[in-house]
Amino acid sequence: MNRKNDARAVRPTRSTFAPSGEVGAIAVTYVAGQSYAVRVRGHELIVDQPPESGGDDGGPTPVELFVASLAACVAYYAGRFLQRHHLPYDQLRVRAHFEMAEDRPARVAAIRMQVQTPGVLDATRREGLRAVVSHCTVHNSLREPPAVSVELK
Repeated sequence: MNRKNDARAVRPTRSTFAPSGEVGAIAVTYVAGQSYAVRVRGHELIVDQPPESGGDDGGPTPVELFVASLAACVAYYAGRFLQRHHLPYDQLRVRAHFEMAEDRPARVAAIRMQVQTPGVLDATRREGLRAVVSHCTVHNSLREPPAVSVELK
């Protein structure tokens, strides 16, 4: 059995480290290789690294999830805007592309997003949509970074 199969077959057991289901509680548990299980409320997903980084590509990387959370937040805000204005949103799409910094510390240097809306928006609605999606919660959190602390136990 290869590592990729091992990573997907091995599941971490629930522990006191598992989140309680409360909003804002997330738990990450080692699975195998470079894979980790991420639990958010009742949901679980696997993060991993691509083979060139020592992983088995069993899931997106943490950086990909970071960018995906921004793109998903933009999509949510765009969808709400379109709903509020009684515009179609069933074919709303958001594409994101990111580039890593070439210097240290390791970080995302740039994110480009494209919001594709169904139908044509007039100039006023386009500017309104741009303002709304530019202030989604994740984007705001990047503009005004939260205090981050790490406690070792």
